[in-house]
Parts: sequence; structure tokens; C-alpha cells
Amino acid sequence: MHLNQQLCTFPVINTFFHRMMNDTSNQVPLLASRQHFEILDGLRGIAAIAVVIFHFMEIAVPDYNDSFIAHAYLAVDFFFCLSGFVIAYAYDRRISNLGLLNFLKLRLIRLHPLVIIGAVIGLAVFVFDPFSNLYRLYADSTLLLFLSSGLLIPYPLVRERYFNLFHLNPPTWSLFWEYIANIGYGLFLYKAGKKVLWSVTIIAALSLIWAAKSFGNLGIGWGGDNYIGGAARIAFSFTAGILVYRLGWRIRTRLGFAALGSILLAVFLLPFSEKYNWIIDPAMAIFVFPILVATGAGAAVHPATSRVCELSGEISYPLYMIHYPFIWLFMSYVEKYKPGMSEMIVVMLTGVISLVLVAYLVLVYVDVPIRRYFKNKMTSRPALPVS
Repeated sequence: MHLNQQLCTFPVINTFFHRMMNDTSNQVPLLASRQHFEILDGLRGIAAIAVVIFHFMEIAVPDYNDSFIAHAYLAVDFFFCLSGFVIAYAYDRRISNLGLLNFLKLRLIRLHPLVIIGAVIGLAVFVFDPFSNLYRLYADSTLLLFLSSGLLIPYPLVRERYFNLFHLNPPTWSLFWEYIANIGYGLFLYKAGKKVLWSVTIIAALSLIWAAKSFGNLGIGWGGDNYIGGAARIAFSFTAGILVYRLGWRIRTRLGFAALGSILLAVFLLPFSEKYNWIIDPAMAIFVFPILVATGAGAAVHPATSRVCELSGEISYPLYMIHYPFIWLFMSYVEKYKPGMSEMIVVMLTGVISLVLVAYLVLVYVDVPIRRYFKNKMTSRPALPVS
């Protein structure tokens, strides 16, 4: 699909740029009350589930042209944009008093327990995988692989399986860039004026287009041979999310969770096109996702879907961080037994449902208690934001 065709699908884009380019104030908008964005939580849950399905499909249907959800790798760009918005919302008015160190401590408490949990699960699967002997080939490097995943130190090693930056738990690559973005926010982005943010965002958008053109699409950043793409993806989407918040850009709409979730899902379901992905992918990241975040922030959730959105948001991060070791198990099983598509469909459906349940259990019985423990240690600042 041509870029112009992509843009005409979203007429609100013209209004978006008109409003942003004519906003000359330097003051961060103060919301009347601190609120929780339930629809954004729900969208995050949809994106996380889409990622799990996408990773299963990569094994069952390796050719993206035959996958019905081949663009779900763009969920990471949505996550980054949403993260920038939420971080700015939670900390812009507080970080000066909070201080850089306490801000980073809070981010560690929020993010790192699941980094460790994912690494532990990945280690167990790597060592005890009953369908593969890959562990025997890399037994001497097992400790380094674990430390790599647990400490967010890129260590691409296993070429037999995609040369991931973090083999034990590949999604850790996006947390690596998320941490860098958080450090950048704590050092200077929180106090950057709108002109600076606009400049950074525009330059980052150009780098994103360059990365998509160079690699053919934006499914990059996770491997030793495409890691630089992750810098372009986080640089644009994170700063774009901050900019959406700083400009007070919230689109009031009657569209609810179902409608906005369908739009997000439609992006993931776009047909894979080797010829046009380098245009389609940046168009989604640069235009659609910031608009979707702004619309989700301005939309009111229906009482009937409020709990669904809340629960989706709660399990999204655990699901994202614990699912991939089980994808490795699925891959080993497929390589060994060569099952038919009917059998793989049953396994994938069972796997997705089971992983959602496991993610919920990990959230309730492991992640939340750990975070609560460490936050209680920070008793000197009982009013610290939790996002």
C-alpha cells in the first residue's frame, strides 16, 4: 500500500499536525485530576496477546507472507509510544523533586522483577528442553547467557536460533532500549522544551524511515545483526509519546475499547509486503500509533469493558516477558516431530490461553509481591508514583 493511501485512511492526521505545529506554549499541560487510562491498558493487553500469537506463527508459518498477523512486531513501537506518554504523565511534574536516582529505582522496581523472572524461566527451558540438544552446544556459556538476560547486557551468541541479543528470553531486547529511554528521560527529556522535543522526534522519525528502508521493515532491534534498528524505534516512539502528553493532545471520541482495539488489531493484520513494508511500517509508527495513544487517552471506557481493560493492562507486561521460552519449546517440538498444521493450531490455541493464565499467576503471586516489598523499602517517599 502506498504511503498516500495509508495517510488518507486517517483524516484526523491533518488536524493533528495543524494543532501541534500551532502550539507555541512551553508549559506542560496540567490535567484537572490524575486519572487512569483504562482504554490504553486494554490496548496494551491486545498488543501483548498479538505478540504471543505472532511468535507462535513465526514457528508454524515461517514465511511472513503466509501469516495472518505478520505485522504484530509493530506492537513494540506501540508499547514504546505508550511508555513515553505514561512516563511523562506520571513523572513530568514530580521528577524534579523525586530526583534521578529515585526515579530510576522506581523504574527498576516496576520493570526488573519480570526481567529476572523471564530470565529464570528461559534458563530452565534452555537447560531442560526435552526436544532439543542445543544446551549441550552452549553449556559453557549458560551462565553468561543468564547474566546477559538478567542484567540487560546484549550477548548475541546462538546463531542456530536467530542470533538474538538475549537468547534465553528474546523480548528482553525491548527492555534494554526501554531502560535507555528511561535514563534519557531522567537526565534531560523531562525538562526538554517542546521545540527540542519536536526536533528530536523529527530526527528520530527520519532515522526510523532510514532503518525501515535499510532492513526492509521495522521487525528489527532484537538481533546481533539488526540491533541498531532498536535505537531508531525507541528514539521515535518514546519521544512521540512524551510529545503527545506535553501538547495535551487527547482526542475526545465516542469510540470505545472495542473500536480502538479493532483499529490496533487491524494494523497487526496488515498483509506483509516485502516491497512496501518500509513505507507501511514507519507510517503506522509515526502516524497511527501516536493518534491511537491520544485517542485512547481521550476516550471514555464503558463500564462493561472497564474490568476487561484493567485486567488486560495488568497481564500485558508479565505475558510479554514470560512467553518466549515456551515459544522455544514449541520450536524444538516442531523441529523434532514435524507436526501438521491442525496439530500446531491446537498447540498454539492451548499455548496462548495457558500463557495468559500463567502470566496472571506470575503477576499476582510473584511480580506484585516483589514490587510491593521493594516499594515499601522506599518509605521515605510514600507518595511516589507507581507507573
